[in-house]
Amino acid sequence: MQIVKLGQTGLDVSRLCLGCMSYGVPDRGAHPWSMNEEESRPFIRKALELGINFFDTANVYSDGTSEEIVGRALRDFADRDEVVIATKVHGRMRPGPNGAGLSRKVIMAEIDNSLKRLGTDYVDLYQIHRWDDQTPIEETMEALHDVVKSGKARYIGASSMYAWQFLKALHTADRNGWTRFVSMQNYLNLLYREEEREMLPLCKAEGIGVIPWSPLARGRLTRDWEESSERSQTDEFGKKLYALTADADQMVVERVAEVAKQRGVPRAQVALAWVLQKSPVTAPIVGATKPHHLEDAVAALTLQLTKEEIISLEAPYVPHPVLGGLS
Repeated sequence: MQIVKLGQTGLDVSRLCLGCMSYGVPDRGAHPWSMNEEESRPFIRKALELGINFFDTANVYSDGTSEEIVGRALRDFADRDEVVIATKVHGRMRPGPNGAGLSRKVIMAEIDNSLKRLGTDYVDLYQIHRWDDQTPIEETMEALHDVVKSGKARYIGASSMYAWQFLKALHTADRNGWTRFVSMQNYLNLLYREEEREMLPLCKAEGIGVIPWSPLARGRLTRDWEESSERSQTDEFGKKLYALTADADQMVVERVAEVAKQRGVPRAQVALAWVLQKSPVTAPIVGATKPHHLEDAVAALTLQLTKEEIISLEAPYVPHPVLGGLS
């Protein structure tokens, strides 16, 4: 396993991050396809055995049960000082006022709730899950700064938003001497490359670590276009993400299949290798619900695509609507 720094920090993270959205109580929250605790633990243990030290979850995943499952597994299988735990805040955790968003009240309540569920005194990376139009960015950034200064988080990061919003947040922190975002968890894969236009160049210029989610497009890059999975049939958010330019997307999927066949490797390795070779990506966030998923992800680290292969994979792509906050 390759170990790299997260952006311009001194934090050592594995070149792959295990995304833990798939681990949670199925009848809690919005992910009926999630795996329960008994099913989830072997994947977390296997990730650790393969050298992955970076784990990403969120308060909203399966109504908090993802954090609980991940926290218990890491306590049982790992040394806390050797793993990097990331979680997120923004999504609705309860009905009524102050049950969601990025106000000071919500952030201060939710960091404590996340720490309790995770069973730890601090998280290594505390991320805003989305942009909050209803809260001044100054309020959000100062609250996050206070979370770091209280010792409850070591670093802060952001996730899917427009590049201008991210730059505004960075500028707000710099102007006030507050803690700066060190990472961007954005949406990037061969079926959605709009981040190459603004977000990736911004992150490179600002020294921001990039940890893309859904590098395999929720599995669409790993199977024939006509195939589906239990998750794809019930994943309403995923359906919105991929209701785009179907004809061009299908051609991309076919190119992945062609390169994989020529290489004699699974399609997942080709699709992930493309993301890994995209500057300035630090650590793609990979999901694992089948035994071979982690093995394929690790194998992709040593799969060097040729210039000709990259051109072939990218050629069918057409511009997509910019999703920004993915609301």
